[in-house]
Amino acid sequence: MVRKRVPDWLNSSLWSTTPADDGLHRYSPSPTTTTTTSSATVSEPTLQPPATVPPPAAASKPQSTPTSPKLEIRDPVNKNSNNNSGGNDQNGDSSGVSPDDISRQAQLLAELSKKVINMWELRRIASQGIPDGAGIRSTVWKLLLGYLPPDRSQWSSELAKKRSQYRHFKEELLMNPSEITRRLEKSVGCDNDESKPEGRGLLSRSQITHGEHPLSLGKSSVWNQFFQDSEIIEQIDRDVMRTHPDMHFFSGDSQLAKFNQDAMRNILIVFAKLNPGIRYVQGMNEILAPLFYVFKNDHDVEMAANAEADTFFCFVELLSGFRDHFCQQLDNSNVGIRSTITRLSQLLKEHDEELWRHLEVTTKVNPQFYAFRWITLLLTQEFNFADSLHIWDTLLSDPEGPLETLLRVCCAMLILIRRRLLAGDFTSNLKLLQHYPSANISHLLYVANKLRTQAIG
Repeated sequence: MVRKRVPDWLNSSLWSTTPADDGLHRYSPSPTTTTTTSSATVSEPTLQPPATVPPPAAASKPQSTPTSPKLEIRDPVNKNSNNNSGGNDQNGDSSGVSPDDISRQAQLLAELSKKVINMWELRRIASQGIPDGAGIRSTVWKLLLGYLPPDRSQWSSELAKKRSQYRHFKEELLMNPSEITRRLEKSVGCDNDESKPEGRGLLSRSQITHGEHPLSLGKSSVWNQFFQDSEIIEQIDRDVMRTHPDMHFFSGDSQLAKFNQDAMRNILIVFAKLNPGIRYVQGMNEILAPLFYVFKNDHDVEMAANAEADTFFCFVELLSGFRDHFCQQLDNSNVGIRSTITRLSQLLKEHDEELWRHLEVTTKVNPQFYAFRWITLLLTQEFNFADSLHIWDTLLSDPEGPLETLLRVCCAMLILIRRRLLAGDFTSNLKLLQHYPSANISHLLYVANKLRTQAIG
């Protein structure tokens, strides 16, 4: 059998990376453990000039308690920050904006100022990365996810309609059964004579239906459903509290953190109740976090104030392309997570058979040991938060959906460290892949795009 020759560009010194401290990553799955987490009225935003601001501080550093969430709204993290690092300077110089960033920012602002936005052109520009500090990532992501229509004249009506719909969802789905009973009591009390016990808001035994009794086991019982939901809500609470513990935006005792945790909790509970086939799967909070962070830090005050509703619909849209990965019944189907991991393996074999053979045949590193987390969490755990946002710029810009680009980026991650992988055994390679080293994100995305052009050619 003749092995495919490795392209010269793969052997470039650009793709060699310096080993990084494994302490940068918060957790990694064990290769011998079976993973179980799968399985389950408004004004148009004003485009403002870029503002240079420092990235969020690490949670270990002192921070004054904000008096209002609005006071803490900041621009997205600067690209020089490293939220996974405890020793790096979090307040690096953010004034060094490259000419490419300035040019791309000007192009994006020009495109967003049009009455009808050219989505093809917007995707092309955004795929190269949305400059930090411009305050436009929020608007661009909403357009890329289809939440905002290309016609700017429709934005106000569409946003008003969606936000009203989300408020309705919350009123219906987040109400405690006690509140439902209280409202019923109030309604009944108004219809009865004030001199009767029922007229004072007390229900007689005959007026309490089976479905409204706390001990009812009926499927239609609001109380029975409430108790069934309690376990999922407890899991959501735990995961939301653990989301990015190194960022004050998500973690800590400040009013800002509590406000943001409540908003994320609401989104995940509403999603779980509206999607009984999937409900909530551990890890969804990590996919939600970048969306909510970006939308909450919108320069437009009204947009930031409605970040929860906007995030919900964009989260639903984003997850629609990956929902089968969270359904345990589909794990072994051609649309499940194992099938997607197999596609990644085939992609690596196609572009670098030598590396594929060394990993899967010689050292017997099962792709599920590392790729499961890469794919299901959209690389949010492999890089620092700022770099994840840049990767998502590219993922969301793909007109075919994020999955194809995600697989190419994952393949590029393997190619980027091929020399170290080819020199490693099972143990060292597995450790390297589960604690991916720091990388130049521009190089990584360049390699991913190179794989795409080669496939087309």
